[in-house]
Amino acid sequence: MHYRSREVVQVRSAYDCDVLVIGGGIVGLSTAYAVTRAAPGTRVTVLEKEQGPARHQTGRNSGVIHSGVYYRPGSLKARYAVRGAAEMVKFCAEYDIPHAVTGKLIVATEKAELPRLHALVQRGRENGIPVRELGPAQIIEAEPEVRGLAAIHVGTTGVCDYGAVARQLGEASGADIRYGADVVRIDRRPDLGAAVRTADGTIVRGRVLVNCAGLHCDETARLAGDDPEMRIVPFRGEYFTLARPELVRGLVYPVPDPAFPFLGVHLTRGIDGSVHVGPNAVPALAREGYGWGVVHPRELGATLSWPGSWRIARRHWRYGAGELRRSVSKAAFTAAVRRLLPAVTPDDLLPAAAGVRAQAVLRDGTLVDDFLIKEGPRTVHVLNAPSPAATASLPIGREVARRALAALAAS
Repeated sequence: MHYRSREVVQVRSAYDCDVLVIGGGIVGLSTAYAVTRAAPGTRVTVLEKEQGPARHQTGRNSGVIHSGVYYRPGSLKARYAVRGAAEMVKFCAEYDIPHAVTGKLIVATEKAELPRLHALVQRGRENGIPVRELGPAQIIEAEPEVRGLAAIHVGTTGVCDYGAVARQLGEASGADIRYGADVVRIDRRPDLGAAVRTADGTIVRGRVLVNCAGLHCDETARLAGDDPEMRIVPFRGEYFTLARPELVRGLVYPVPDPAFPFLGVHLTRGIDGSVHVGPNAVPALAREGYGWGVVHPRELGATLSWPGSWRIARRHWRYGAGELRRSVSKAAFTAAVRRLLPAVTPDDLLPAAAGVRAQAVLRDGTLVDDFLIKEGPRTVHVLNAPSPAATASLPIGREVARRALAALAAS
């Protein structure tokens, strides 16, 4: 990372806060919560461009509390998801936020998937997660309408309302949370701190800056004068709601392809009793491109100009073609669901709100597969925090807070 000398806002010695957080999703609000818990009296301000919290990745996912069974042992995702799942259940219980620990099935429907399923059993055990293996009859006992050759049951998976969690984190933090505050300029001085200007001309000064801007985190890093050495490539996940929710009792997932960070089309009974079906993963034409009709030429141009985007396309075009087919063809999407749930019909799938995954991609086309946190002078950048970041938000927040407070102490 390097410091860029071109500045647009003057930083003065009068500070509005000690820690200035950009981004009011669950990671930004968890960071604010962790800072004030670890160092009472620390002044924290959170700037969020939307009119409320959790309007993007946090508020548009399926609400699953992930167990951590998928993630490489020793990785941040594995450690923080396992720890975060238990902490999230405790947090929801403490603040009376709707949640349930339901467990989930990961189902192999083809012989070729059996080795990958068995590898998940081993990975789960290495990550300290209780995993139980099931045969076809046991699958039907757990989920009468689901069919498969074998499955594993992961008991620590659950569901909750992450929007409510984010709101509670913000309230409990005691931070000054400002909505409708779209950051357009940052002046970061290593010897002074950071000042940001919002779209309405307001200037906010902090001793340390934390970038939790999610879909815009790479752009925010560059505004601060740092080279994030990655680019956010947005992938839209399209969902349906199951018209006959009685077909599914809990959570049912396919065996994921380890080459991709996506989990495949799955079935999730949410905390409200509805069943989400999806998502697929298709390129979004804007950072907040929740439909094919949402196109932002500048953002699309930034994606297309990044060498890593073309390398992904060349390397994984077959996978991508299948995802696109399921996006434009309801029949193809239904066929993917029927692998797990043969009784489903196209009429059972009702369109639901889509989400966009902020996926960090390196210049060589590598999809960053772990949480990525980097530091600059008086700055902490969260540069890759897609799923399971909501599950892991409490441990992530503590880690970001630890780094921010260290920078504050050194200032």
